[in-house]
This record gives sequence, structure tokens and C-alpha cells, in this order.
Amino acid sequence: MSPLPPDPATAPLHVVAGVLRDAQGRVLLAQRPPGKHLAGMWEFPGGKCERDELPVDALARELREEIGIVVESARPLIAVPHRYPDKHILLDAWAVSTWSGTLHPHEGQRLAWVAPDELADVQMPAADRPIVAALRLPSRYLITPALPPGEDDALMRGIERACRNGVRLIQLRLPQWPSERIAGIGRRVRNLCHGYGAQVLLNDDWKLATILGLDGVHLPARIAAALDRRPLPPGYWVGVSCHDAAELAHAERIGADFATLSPVYETPDHPHSTPLGLERFAELVAAAALPVYALGGLDGDDVEAAQMAGAQGVAAIRGFWR
Repeated sequence: MSPLPPDPATAPLHVVAGVLRDAQGRVLLAQRPPGKHLAGMWEFPGGKCERDELPVDALARELREEIGIVVESARPLIAVPHRYPDKHILLDAWAVSTWSGTLHPHEGQRLAWVAPDELADVQMPAADRPIVAALRLPSRYLITPALPPGEDDALMRGIERACRNGVRLIQLRLPQWPSERIAGIGRRVRNLCHGYGAQVLLNDDWKLATILGLDGVHLPARIAAALDRRPLPPGYWVGVSCHDAAELAHAERIGADFATLSPVYETPDHPHSTPLGLERFAELVAAAALPVYALGGLDGDDVEAAQMAGAQGVAAIRGFWR
């Protein structure tokens, strides 16, 4: 028996938004005009997806009508389910890589190009905030392998190799190392990564992460489950390891910036875990209101497929360490 289509009376309002970048990497924002919901706030340009209209077609139509451009290529970035007091929406953001035409505000709205790192200071609707995080996060996330204590040189060589290969987000995960040894190597890792423009998160210990001047923390699921709010203030990254819908929902509740979801495929480290597969991964991510990395059995060659399934990108140990 075929599933029933969603009831239009209860289904969320499907809204598409386009993320355009200029030659300097700035993104385009439009200010909501007086008289509209959330008037005065800045948002990514777009509008309502009509019934039976494909999201990519709605994106092309809305950007043509609103700012006068023709979308030539775009890919899904992140879809954010969000409840306002008066409505339930699904904000479907697309990264527009190429377009033609001259930008012009056809509805009298103000337009502005803003650097991604400055978006935190812009007054934006709550539903747009996960899009900001997705814009600032890279597509590849390295998790360091569980090297034994004392392998300082091997750790530094591996991290530098990853940085040279374009990895810009690294989780320092050394489960066998005592805190004093991690403290001893942490600043060296920070200086190395920052020299390449990469950011470093420490697994588990957010207090030590701030002491070492790192960029944030990545929480194991068991640690996140004991928290009722994010352990670090805005300005630091907070990531959470997740394995199911409940853990993703909890990561959202505590204010995490992003999550990893695993295992997508079978891995040697977790031979007895049931892999999600990319289809189930996509279903779980579609209900999550934060960027999610696909983890488990993937590498750099899988980034595009993961993104088409709704992922921010790929997180990996072996896939990026080698």
C-alpha cells in the first residue's frame, strides 16, 4: 500500500533559499521589507515552494523574481525544519555556484554582501542560523586516529599532511593519552593548523580546549547526553557524535553547532554496528536542524554523494589520515 501524501494543512511551509557568494567569498543577504513576517531581519534570498514544484525549480523562479538572476547550477546545502510561534517551516537552502544576470532588488528590499565570519553579528531569523554554521564549516572533517602516547611526531606529520591536502577542520582525539600529554601537544597542533587556516576541536574535554586556545570541542554521545546546554559560549564550535534520531535531537536541544552521524557504512573499528546506509542517513538528516557530517566507511571521494544526501560533508579517520 502506497504511503499517503502529506496533509497540506499540517505539512510545514516549504521555503527555498539561495546562498550566493561573490569573488571575495562574501554571501548575499536580503532584508525583509516592512509588513512581512520578521520585517527588518536579514535572510538568504528566496521564497515559498509552490505545491508540486521541485525545490530547484522554485529556487530558480524565486531568485529570478526577487533579485533578477538566472540560476545556472546549484546543490543542496542544508534543509532546516523550524517552528516559529505562528508557523512551521522547512527552510531548504541551496548553494548557488553559478548564475547570470545583474543583481537587482525587484521587491525594493536592501541587499548586502557579508563575510561568513561576520554573519554572527547580523540580525537574522532563527531558522537561518544553521545555514550560517553550514557556510562556515568545511566539507571534510578529520578525526585523528587513536595513536599511542608518545607518538608526537607521527601525530604532527599526519595532521600537517592532512592540512596540506586541504582539510580545514580537525578533531584531536587521543583516547589513550593522559590530559597532561594532550596539553603538551595541543598548542603545537593549534599553531600548525592555524598556520594552514584550519581549525582544531578537542574531543571530550571542553575546559582543556579553551585553556589550549583551540577552536572548540567535539562531544561523544554519552557526554552530550548528560548536558542540558552547550558547554562553550558562541564563538567556539561544539560538535556532537550521534548515531540515531534521538541523539541528533538532543544535540539540537543543547545548542550544538553540528553533529556527526555514524556509521554510514561498515568500518573495521565497529564491526558489530549496523550501518545506516546513505538512504537512512538522508532520512535522519532531513529531520535535523543542524549541519551533519557523514561518518563511517567514507573518504574524500564520497563528499559529493554525502552532500546530495543532505550531509555537510564527510568526517573520517583513515579516509583523510592516509
